Amino acid sequence: MVDMAKLFAARGVAVAIVTISGNDALIRPTIDRFNSSASSPIQLHLIHLPSAAEETENINSLSSYAQIFKFAETVALLSEPFDHVLKDLRPDCVVSDIFLPWTCEVAAENGIPRISFLGSNFFAMCAIDSMERHQSLESLQPEAETIVLPGLPHHIEMLRSQVRDPSKLNPSMNPLVEVIKHAKEVDSKNYGMVVNSFYELEPDYVEHYRKVLGKKAWHVGPVSLCNQEEIDKSVRGGESRGGEECLKWLDSKNPRSVVYLCFGSTSDFTIAQLREIAIGLEASSSPFVWVVRNVAGEEWIPEGYEQRIEGKGLIIKGWAPQLLILNHVAVGGFVTHCGWNSSLEGISAGLPMATWPLHAEQFFNERLLVDVLKIGVAVGSKVYGLRSTEELPVVEAAAVETAVRRLMGEEEEAEERRRRVSELKEMARMAVDKGGSSYNDLGNLIQELVERKAHAQSSTIELT
Repeated sequence: MVDMAKLFAARGVAVAIVTISGNDALIRPTIDRFNSSASSPIQLHLIHLPSAAEETENINSLSSYAQIFKFAETVALLSEPFDHVLKDLRPDCVVSDIFLPWTCEVAAENGIPRISFLGSNFFAMCAIDSMERHQSLESLQPEAETIVLPGLPHHIEMLRSQVRDPSKLNPSMNPLVEVIKHAKEVDSKNYGMVVNSFYELEPDYVEHYRKVLGKKAWHVGPVSLCNQEEIDKSVRGGESRGGEECLKWLDSKNPRSVVYLCFGSTSDFTIAQLREIAIGLEASSSPFVWVVRNVAGEEWIPEGYEQRIEGKGLIIKGWAPQLLILNHVAVGGFVTHCGWNSSLEGISAGLPMATWPLHAEQFFNERLLVDVLKIGVAVGSKVYGLRSTEELPVVEAAAVETAVRRLMGEEEEAEERRRRVSELKEMARMAVDKGGSSYNDLGNLIQELVERKAHAQSSTIELT
């Protein structure tokens, strides 16, 4: 959202970010850096969670899904302070995360249009609509193992086990399920949606979403490309533990020789799964950088492992400067959980990917990367779920090794993936440049809001 705020502000729009106080330290360095040279600086308005939630005021401070789901429930209590901010600022539009549906209702009460932001892509939204519209899961025969998603521009087939089954959800997810339900209920009240994607990446699905589904949306991405300077990339998202060491380590490696593994801010693998990843990476013989979160102690590391991989592999515990790593000349492949921000950052860096979806819409993103764009290799994740809270099959070391070898190899299929993603990288850059598809679509949105405001003002004058 900060990157998107920067895009609006760079076009001369007055922008105010409203967020919880716990996010202050995470985003202020980025905002300060932007404001130091901006003609239209971004304002920051902080609101506070109830005192009982003060100790976990942002997602990065939460260590379990139970906490995250509870946090989503708690954030809904901010409707009153948000209402006060709107009455004070009187904005012409509210852009808010789709998982903050109460912001739509508060905005409507103040006569302000709300545009939702979903950290996903047009393909995933079209795929989800296909499933729900055609009741793909409910209409399956009990013995069926695969699901075909009808009505889409491409033939899309998924394993039944890769799709979220509401009847089998862990009870700890109930708060999040309620948020999703609420978001769908207010969808018809939204003015539209901004999407972190670009037209050339998924033209068939932009058109399908707009013309077949009849929904209003603007593609404005890749938003991460607003961070051009190294310092902008380094301060984005948090403080790195070992970031400088990592970049120096990469400097010593050959171009495109290193595989980078990161499974997002909410990944939570079991110790058994971490061990399999470690063994598979070592067996692949590729130099690697592996970001590991939410692991206490060293018991998951195989005996003698760190000594054996010295000089060949680097493990970062916590947060890493992902944009800097992805764009480093030594990195040649990306093993990803298929979260959309990470996937699009990989595309923007020109990296082929090995896909390891976990939950949310990530299995749909895998189909986009592997089947539609043909820039990905599936590692073998076959079951939707939360890794630390459910008994899920472990992806074995052999599958990890095979995927990394295919990703980093010199075979024709690997070269073709590199060629495709290299072309997409250039398209992404052109999309956000002046005159590009995303640059123009953001301009279309701003112009539409300007005209809406002018029309509302003229109507008021006529009434008086």
